[in-house]
Order: sequence, then structure tokens, then C-alpha cells
Amino acid sequence: MVIITKAKFINFYEVEPRAKESLLKWYHEVLLSDWQDFHSIKQTFNSVDSVGNDRFVFNIAGNKYRIVTMIHFSTRTIYLKFVGTHKQYDKIDCKTI
Repeated sequence: MVIITKAKFINFYEVEPRAKESLLKWYHEVLLSDWQDFHSIKQTFNSVDSVGNDRFVFNIAGNKYRIVTMIHFSTRTIYLKFVGTHKQYDKIDCKTI
């Protein structure tokens, strides 16, 4: 998969360095993936949720952090829409971010 843009990760883990290892693990695993649909994501990350509007929420590091993505399966492209703590996630509308 192609991930747009890694800068969101870097910006977040510069502020929250404890998240770095977990985020980079997710990032590298996704790069090696070739997801066709939601079911194939679930085979890689069982805790992922589909929230509509092509948005998918990943729980990271035992649900300490959240990643919200927009995925276009036809072009194998993932757009990082949000990277943050669970508390920060609670303040956004993940369907429109």
C-alpha cells in the first residue's frame, strides 16, 4: 500500500516519543500489505473499525493511540487523516476529518 503522508506520524511521535515504535511498526506493516477490502485489513489488524466515508480507525499500542485513514482500495492508497492519543481522537469526527 502507498501511505500519504508520513509527516503526520513524525509530527506526532516527536511530541509523543513513546508512540514512535508502535506507529512505525504499523507503518511498515501497512507498506507491505496489499488490501483489497475491509476484510483483508481485518486479517492484518483485527482491531480496525470501518466508520464510513472510506474511513478506517486503527487502535495502536493497546488502544493508547489511534490512526484514522481514508483508504482507496482501487489505487492501493492510504491517506493518514489523524494520528493521536485516544483522548484526542474523542474530540474529532473521524468520518469527516
